[in-house]
Amino acid sequence: MDRNEFLLALDEMLELDAGTLTGDEALESLESWDSLAVISFIALVDEKTGVVVEGEKLAKARTIGDLLALAGAAVAA
Repeated sequence: MDRNEFLLALDEMLELDAGTLTGDEALESLESWDSLAVISFIALVDEKTGVVVEGEKLAKARTIGDLLALAGAAVAA
């Protein structure tokens, strides 16, 4: 899975129009980023990349780019 595919999966997960996210968005600016979205993100990463996201690291994420970094090398640039 590449970066664009992962961003599209995040768009879908957050119920945004396809192509909305670029990676620069602040999580606090997204209405749909809530506790359910956090759980969905963890599941998405596990399902799509096999990476287990640590809750402590996820709590420090501030941007979509941070989320991409947490997804790890499995999300190629």
